[in-house]
Amino acid sequence: MDPRKGALRYPWDTPPEPGQWTEVATGVLWIRLPLPMKLDHVNVYALDDGDGWTVIDTGFGSRKTREMWEALMRGVLGGKPVRRVVMTHHHPDHIGNVGWFQSEFGAELLSTRTAWLFARMLLLDHPPLPVPETLAFWRSAGMDPEILEQRAGEKPFNFADVVHHMPLGFTRMQEGETIRMGGRTWDIRTGDGHAPEHATFWSRDDTLVLTGDQILPSISPNIGVYATEPEADPLQGWLDSCNKFLPFAREDHLVLGGHKLPFTGLPFRLHQLIDNHHGALERLTAFLEQPHTAADCFATLFKRTIGVEIYGLALVEAVAHMNHLWRTGAVQRTRRQDGAWLYQRI
Repeated sequence: MDPRKGALRYPWDTPPEPGQWTEVATGVLWIRLPLPMKLDHVNVYALDDGDGWTVIDTGFGSRKTREMWEALMRGVLGGKPVRRVVMTHHHPDHIGNVGWFQSEFGAELLSTRTAWLFARMLLLDHPPLPVPETLAFWRSAGMDPEILEQRAGEKPFNFADVVHHMPLGFTRMQEGETIRMGGRTWDIRTGDGHAPEHATFWSRDDTLVLTGDQILPSISPNIGVYATEPEADPLQGWLDSCNKFLPFAREDHLVLGGHKLPFTGLPFRLHQLIDNHHGALERLTAFLEQPHTAADCFATLFKRTIGVEIYGLALVEAVAHMNHLWRTGAVQRTRRQDGAWLYQRI
C-alpha cells in the first residue's frame, strides 16, 4: 500500500485530564500537563523500570505543574522513585522541571549534548527588555511596526522564567545508541529542525515510538529561526530528518508525541509533513514574484489569518522558509531602508 494513501488513526479519542494519566502500553503512562498558552498542554511519559521510573519530558517549571508531579508520584507512580529524566529537546514546555527532579530527587538527567548545552545557555539570559540583537532580528523579518514598538518595551519571554535551575552534569545520548526504559530496548534516533539534536526513541520490542515534538499529528512542529542564529536553515534539517525516519516508519507504530493524541499511520504522516512544506515553498516562490518581507508572507505560508497570540511563532517560521529559499538559490534578498530583508524570486 502506498503510505501516501494511508490515514492517521487515533486509538484514544480523548486525552487525560491535566495532571492525569492513561496507560498506553504495559508500563508506559501518558500524562498530560497544562501550558499557559494557545497550545494549552504538553504530553509527558513515565516508563516503569521495576525499581523506579524513567520520565520523558517534564512540562513547564511552575508550582502548579510540580504539585501535579507530586500527586502523580504519591499516586499512580506508587511511591517508587523517579530515577531518570530524559529530555527529548531543550524547549521549556518539555524541560521546565528537569532541574527540580535532579535537585529534589537525585534523578539522573539524560540528554543529547546539543539540547543540554542550549538549555544551560538559555538559562543564563534573563534581560528585563529585548536585547538589541533581538530587536534587529525582528526588524530584519519585517515585524509589524506597532507590534515591534510594543514588544520593545515589554519584558520578553525568558527561558529562566519557566525552567527550573539545572545543576551541572548530564548523561549524553546520541544517534545510533540504544537505551533500556520501561522493560524495552529503544533505538535512539535524532532529528533537527524543530530543535537541534532532538531525540526520538523507537522500541525494538513492540510498536512504540516516542517522538517528542519531532513528529506530531494534526499540527506541524514549529520550524523557527531566532536571533541566536539568524541565517540558519532549520527547514532543511527538518526535511532531512523526516526523510531519514521514513525507512524505519511502520503503519502499526504507535506514535507518542509531545502534543495532541497518540496515533498510528507514521509513514503517511511523514510524507504528509514533507509534502505540506514543499507545497508552502512552492506558494511562497510564486508569491515572491514581487519583493516581500518574511512578515508579509503569513497568509501565503499558513493559509489563514495569524493573530497576535501566535505572531511570534509565525514570524520565526516565515523566516525559516525565507532562509531556506535564499540558501537554496530560489530567491535573492536586499535590505530595505528600515533594516528589513526583502526577498524576491530569481
